[in-house]
Amino acid sequence: MTVVLKLGGSVITDKETPETVDEDALDRAVETIAQSDESSLALVHGAGSFGHHYAEKHGVTPTDGSHDADGVWAIHDSMRRLNDELLGRLQAAGVPALPVHPLSVGARDAESTLSLALDSTVTMLAEGFVPVLHGDVIAQAGAGATIISGDELVARLADGLDADRVGLCSTVPGVYDDDGDVIPEITDFSEVEAALGAAETTDVTGGMAAKVRALLELGAPAHIFGPDALAAFLAGDAAGTVVRGT
Repeated sequence: MTVVLKLGGSVITDKETPETVDEDALDRAVETIAQSDESSLALVHGAGSFGHHYAEKHGVTPTDGSHDADGVWAIHDSMRRLNDELLGRLQAAGVPALPVHPLSVGARDAESTLSLALDSTVTMLAEGFVPVLHGDVIAQAGAGATIISGDELVARLADGLDADRVGLCSTVPGVYDDDGDVIPEITDFSEVEAALGAAETTDVTGGMAAKVRALLELGAPAHIFGPDALAAFLAGDAAGTVVRGT
């Protein structure tokens, strides 16, 4: 069974303070992953206070690109350093994690169609490693470089790896309805459109609404849940809100 899991940037960083890791939350997530029995796991992590801060500074979004190499490097280098933080802790906990940087394996054409080579990721999984990807900048024809979000990576991995389960670990226990209760299942965006709002902190990639839209397109059930449900998700149990496209 292949599982794709995203650790949201808001889970592992303090999004209010630039380039600040949430030490306790990150350590708890790493410990939970290390204790799980999942044998085929691909990880993705978000940007949080690392990449988003620099993307906003340099005006780079998933649709607005830049030809400024210094700015593109600043965004990527920030994400690389966050990736290093996660990788170091995973390896220290006994998880055979290795990095996959989307800037080096992905690109978009002039129509924004994504191409992401998965050869290295597939081979890592087959050899018993845990590939760890992250939100990043990637080259785009005619636009220089644009943002690729962690959610977009999750969708590409779920399709390309034929994932059996997909999980997005966020700071909330699921998708809330208008009354503040967790919605157990979503099968159509119109069911939750009115309840979904924008992220309160700097996030150039669209917030919860964009997550739900992307997950509805997947061929595998996807779960949106909080850190307390991470162990349950990795054990194959229900967690948070289940998003199923029809």
